[in-house]
Amino acid sequence: MNKTIRRASVFCLLMVLALLVRATWVQGYEARALADDEHNRRNTIAQYAQPLGDIIVAGSPVTGSKGTSGGDLRYKRTYTQGELYAAVTGYSSQAYGATQLEGIHSDVLDGTDDRLKNPKDLITGGQAKPGNVLTTIDPGVQKAAYEALGDDKGAAVAIDPKTGRILGMVSTPSYDPSKISGTTDGDAWRKLLDDPDKPLVNRALRQPLAPGSTFKLVVAAAALENGLYGSVDERTDSPDPYTLPGTSTVLRNENASAPCENATLRTALQYSCNNVFAKAAADLGQDKVMEMADAFGFDTEKLDVPVRAAQSVYPTGMDKAQTALTGIGQFEVTATPLQMAMVTSALANGGELAAPHMVASVTDGDGTVLEETEDGDTKRVVEERTAEQLRSAMVTVVEEGTGTNARIAGAEVGGKTGTAQNGVDNSNTPYAWFTSYAKDDSSGKEVAVAVIVEDSGSARSEVSGNGLAAPIAQKMMKAALER
Repeated sequence: MNKTIRRASVFCLLMVLALLVRATWVQGYEARALADDEHNRRNTIAQYAQPLGDIIVAGSPVTGSKGTSGGDLRYKRTYTQGELYAAVTGYSSQAYGATQLEGIHSDVLDGTDDRLKNPKDLITGGQAKPGNVLTTIDPGVQKAAYEALGDDKGAAVAIDPKTGRILGMVSTPSYDPSKISGTTDGDAWRKLLDDPDKPLVNRALRQPLAPGSTFKLVVAAAALENGLYGSVDERTDSPDPYTLPGTSTVLRNENASAPCENATLRTALQYSCNNVFAKAAADLGQDKVMEMADAFGFDTEKLDVPVRAAQSVYPTGMDKAQTALTGIGQFEVTATPLQMAMVTSALANGGELAAPHMVASVTDGDGTVLEETEDGDTKRVVEERTAEQLRSAMVTVVEEGTGTNARIAGAEVGGKTGTAQNGVDNSNTPYAWFTSYAKDDSSGKEVAVAVIVEDSGSARSEVSGNGLAAPIAQKMMKAALER
């Protein structure tokens, strides 16, 4: 063999070896990455090759599937009462992907999860029968929240304090996920994206805003836990009006005639005295207030229910005046409705916070449980005596103070109102908050709720936690006690 032929043969052999190495690399190391690539249409074809599994509320599916005509995607997602449950389910769209429970459990719902497959499926790569997601949502509580919010822009969350089960989660304005589930829904999708009220945003979980005076519960807990005051009925050292430390800025109370000077924590919660809680926060210092806030769940980066909630924030690096403002839930304090429901849930549960969750279990198509969320996974936030005292003061708020619209005949109801500033110099309509708990001793049922009304169309003078948010919370709590 002459030199030219030999060199050509060696070169061809090296090329063949290079191709074999590349093929082996692709099959052995890159196969999973290629299979999971979002641009791999085979994944979408597989996802919609058969009817999807369902998201279940109280034993009944709130989702479904229907066949499509033409194209390579055989089925698309449908929703029962889509607007009512959108904040729970999210959407599953052939064109725009999947969110919330639809996204988190997509592999179970479309049958591609390996746990659903029998040995033959695993060997052949066949697709298994889809599984289901069973939620903790109570349809009565969910409906009460959705109907009570009505045309308001806002959100509401209800939690069972003992178990941590999320009984209701609503965000308004809502949307119907069925209208964006196909491949030809571009107009509906663009309309949702262009809507200034952002219906695709889950306000209950993903939009932290200033909590206003509802945050006073956290400050009161810090004051009791750190021994600043011995009880909710001990007189405080709180001048009225109160001048923010190191400034000439005078902080006044909404009700100028309220008995806020040196008021007890009970009276200060009853009348929502700004001077008492601003002074308490300044006296405690930002570190102690933050420690208390973080115990309730603020500043948690990964709060999954299992949908990830946005981080509620207690700020750092403040001077004393700024720390004082955080005492009334202003400056840079932010919270989601879920977070404020967690605060009242912990107080209702004797100071122990049960991990909030809205999925009870995930099953295969035959009902066999693949994964289950444990109820009552708790951590202690405050001592039982502190929780008991704050519940007592919250009852005073509802019975004699700023939260009278939350009363429920025959039940123990405690709460806290809040009106949070919105915009530079409070130039926009304030947010109306209410967070509360209710207990029925005869049945043993209880619930913790948080409601925010961002905009109801009411005049600024009519915006208050008691006027706008408390009636919504009352309807939710009543539905929960009757479930």
